[in-house]
Amino acid sequence: MTIAENVQHVQQTIAAARAEAGRTDTVTLVAVTKYHTIAEAQAVAATGLVDLAENRPDGLAEKQAALTAPELKWHFIGNLQKRKVKQVINKITYLHSLDRLSLAEEIEKRAERPIDCFIEVNVSGEASKSGITLAEVEPFIKSLADFKKIRVIGLMTMAPIDADEATLHVLFKKLRLKRDAVAQLNLAYAPCHELSMGMSRDYRIAVLEGATFVRVGTALFQ
Repeated sequence: MTIAENVQHVQQTIAAARAEAGRTDTVTLVAVTKYHTIAEAQAVAATGLVDLAENRPDGLAEKQAALTAPELKWHFIGNLQKRKVKQVINKITYLHSLDRLSLAEEIEKRAERPIDCFIEVNVSGEASKSGITLAEVEPFIKSLADFKKIRVIGLMTMAPIDADEATLHVLFKKLRLKRDAVAQLNLAYAPCHELSMGMSRDYRIAVLEGATFVRVGTALFQ
């Protein structure tokens, strides 16, 4: 299948999952271009997708130099080191990996405008994954109250690569319920209406459980 056909298939799968869940809100398909060539990134953008994601500062710089259409929105989805914040933060629309106060402090120092951020949550508790625990979400968000350059728009998680469908449903539902709890706090700096969850192997289940952003790479480029 071509990249265009893959994009269409993923969009159809998302639409079907939204319908199955009885959802009327939108789901943003984020094309994860990391590890893929500039030509592949250009091909996916040519299908009309405007949300593209990278996980390394050099990869982001390389893709942005080649893809310059003003409508493109860039997402940073990897762990962002403090020393790399100044290279990235003013070149992106969304950060999906805010997980510690020291990173928030560096963003506050370097950002030229408020940045839409997802708090990364390690719902599964895997030692190999970044992110705070579910119990830490509200205290962490409240600690950001005085940060003028950070806007917490939602929560993000990555499910275990070997999780079965039942486990995926449980993990994604837990994040949705936590998102709802934060949203009910009615914090101006943390509206927290979004859920960034679901990748190539599990985005359908993520949509069924309420994902509003899905980060898909392999399924678009295979």
